[in-house]
Amino acid sequence: MPAEVYGERYRFLPRPEILSFEEIERLARLFVRLGVRKLRLTGGEPLLRAQLPKLVARLAALPGVRDLALTTNGHDLARQARALADAGLGRVTVSLDSHEEELFRTLSGGRSSPARVLAGIGAAQRAGLVPVKVNCVVQRGVNDTGLVELARHFKGSGCILRFIEFMDVGTRNRWDLSKVVPAAEIVERVDAALPLEPLEPAYPGEVARRYRYRDGGGEIGIIASVTQPFCGGCTRARLSAEGTLVTCLFASGGRDLKTPLRAGASDEELLALIAGIWRERRDRYSEERSLGAPAADERIEMYQIGG
Repeated sequence: MPAEVYGERYRFLPRPEILSFEEIERLARLFVRLGVRKLRLTGGEPLLRAQLPKLVARLAALPGVRDLALTTNGHDLARQARALADAGLGRVTVSLDSHEEELFRTLSGGRSSPARVLAGIGAAQRAGLVPVKVNCVVQRGVNDTGLVELARHFKGSGCILRFIEFMDVGTRNRWDLSKVVPAAEIVERVDAALPLEPLEPAYPGEVARRYRYRDGGGEIGIIASVTQPFCGGCTRARLSAEGTLVTCLFASGGRDLKTPLRAGASDEELLALIAGIWRERRDRYSEERSLGAPAADERIEMYQIGG
């Protein structure tokens, strides 16, 4: 959350304006009825939500959920990992754009440290929240010179490091195509130092292209949403804290589910609404941008709906 926007005096949403755990559970149950099998808690930063293990327990108990995961910046993960695992969380993804102290502090606004995030990753592994995935967004001229060393750090650790092309998401990250390090270049750089070979996708619709180290030291993933967009195979929907259903990471808005939910809509009415929204989706922003289309003036920020 950008400090220049969300400073110390920022007034956050009153609790009644965001979904309660009961409302999140009800909507999640409906999504599962429609075929969803994977649930992920993102943010903003989900570990800031009070009593989060209680929500995890509710979601873990839903029949049909095969995978319950959480994405975090790792700042408070060491303290909460065990409680989350005990509540039924399956695994975590941790954002870490650099493990170099000075660069990390620059990228994070000086509010945390790589040591604290790495401690959280270790705590997650000990709690059984595995495999831990570590996401690194690569920006040319910012952190790209350290990507091989980051790969070396996690090689053999049991973590799956995933390099992500710098995406044109939201309006505040000053995206520029010149800052994008293409997936092919990332693979070439890592392969030159730590030989790789490709792996098959773990499941249909997987967004990361998988590679393993030839010496058996684990694997990495590459998410090439800029140079090799995968809009046609996207199976992800996002539910914001305010109850908005968003069908694309790059969307300018979404559809309100909170109002009909609180107005007394039945499960069947909500199911019909959700299914209709999904059938009508025509999102292909990444594909259009790769073909030279101009950026949309308004887009939901990443920190509002997660990755």
